[in-house]
Amino acid sequence: MSEASNDRAELHKTIWRIANDLRGAVDGWDFKTYVLGILFYRFISENLTTYLNEQERKAGDQDFDYARLNDSNAESGKDETVREKGFFIFPSELFLNVRKRARNDDNLNETLSKVFANIEGSAIGTESENDLKGLFDDLDVNSNKLGATVAKRNEKLVKLLDAIGDLPLSSGVEFQRNTIDLFGDAYEYLMTMYASTAGKSGGEFYTPQEVSELLAKITVIDKTEVDKVYDPACGSGSLLLKFAKVLGPDKVRQGFFGQEINLTTYNLCRINMFLHDVNFEKFDVAHGDTLTNPEHLEEGPFDAIVSNPPYSIKWEGKNNPLLINDSRYAPAGVLAPPSKADLAFTMHILSQLAVTGTAAIVEFPGVLYRGGAEQKIRQYLIDNNYIDAVIQLPPDLFFGTTIATCVIVLKKSKPDNDVYFIDASNEFTRDGNKNKLFPEHQQKVLDALISREDIEYFARCVGNSEIAENSYNISVSSYVEQKDEREVIDIKALNERILKIVSNQSNLRTQIDAIVADLEGEHL
Repeated sequence: MSEASNDRAELHKTIWRIANDLRGAVDGWDFKTYVLGILFYRFISENLTTYLNEQERKAGDQDFDYARLNDSNAESGKDETVREKGFFIFPSELFLNVRKRARNDDNLNETLSKVFANIEGSAIGTESENDLKGLFDDLDVNSNKLGATVAKRNEKLVKLLDAIGDLPLSSGVEFQRNTIDLFGDAYEYLMTMYASTAGKSGGEFYTPQEVSELLAKITVIDKTEVDKVYDPACGSGSLLLKFAKVLGPDKVRQGFFGQEINLTTYNLCRINMFLHDVNFEKFDVAHGDTLTNPEHLEEGPFDAIVSNPPYSIKWEGKNNPLLINDSRYAPAGVLAPPSKADLAFTMHILSQLAVTGTAAIVEFPGVLYRGGAEQKIRQYLIDNNYIDAVIQLPPDLFFGTTIATCVIVLKKSKPDNDVYFIDASNEFTRDGNKNKLFPEHQQKVLDALISREDIEYFARCVGNSEIAENSYNISVSSYVEQKDEREVIDIKALNERILKIVSNQSNLRTQIDAIVADLEGEHL
């Protein structure tokens, strides 16, 4: 392991130890909001300070330090700062300065509450208002979860500020790219750990990084940049943000778009965007039900769409007579069952996909073969040549479930009338209590997708007509033969071994009988 990897691993251990030590009797899943929220508060404070310091130094004031400026003097630059950064923080309300006063502030909880309200309030009436609105709602500094009394709550908050403030995430005065990476990495690590310990609830908001990376890579094969990326069930935003890693931070030209129904997770996603230095004008994350109240229809179509929608959740479906006429669902002539919304997300994604775009969707296995309305939707997708590939993933990749999921890849401009099936169920390494798609496993899948060649026991290209004859079943196991791992038994050799064993047994019996006879003779 390299020195950098060792340092990163050590930092991760420190972060997790702090998170666990600080929470005390508070449930880890509940306490995540405080750790992640304070981490975010520190980030935007340092990010803003560095930005303003750099502006003044470019103008000739080399000794300027925003953190030491009087609030009244800072007021004059507020409007311009909000236009550029999307928010404003007075010097006295910066993380650094609030932390300095924290131990002697008997009203620390109220101080922080006011600071958070002011940060959100700074964006009211501006283009960034929706990106900041309600961002600190889950960070309840007056909650009894932190302590039964104000004094106890403040004691916990002081420890939080000190612990987060002591983390080696900054690089001195200059807020460089590696610092941004450190904050983003710390946030991703914490979310991974919280998801892994939270059971089902964690799995609903976070897609493992290696799965996110594979999906992003699938959608940008042969592309070096894209205009817009989209996730209609974006969770904490980990899938969307992988495009910045895969392509580069400036290669998503017009930004990141997503929608999330869970309010807490929606807030996590927006925080995640800021912590990965995606400025407010480069992301548009909405709160609400994508299936019935989509917020980005006017923003599409999108070049790349990735999603890990909730598996087989209930939705209105045919119980809402208006939905069958919705332009997203109408082309299939049928709605996904009310008890299983999986293919409703698929149809929505298809409607938002650019003609030259690619979508990669994690799906519950049942959608590949179930009958009824789902079969009719698959028929529509196959007959119109929209399914490019189906990839069987290994089991036990996701938090909260051990089920083996699959990926459906959609395209609208395919040169061939076929579907490429990949059985990647064995492409994993056991790491801790989960299976992981390491880079070599991802690359094997990507290489196959690019070549589209038949590979024994791994991949096969199947014509749409064959799929139609098979009742539009698109499960990978129906088309890719699995290797028989059972040991081949040589019957002739086995019989010879049995004969030898019987012969040895007979010889042993003869020897035992002789020994017994000798013993009986001596006894007489």
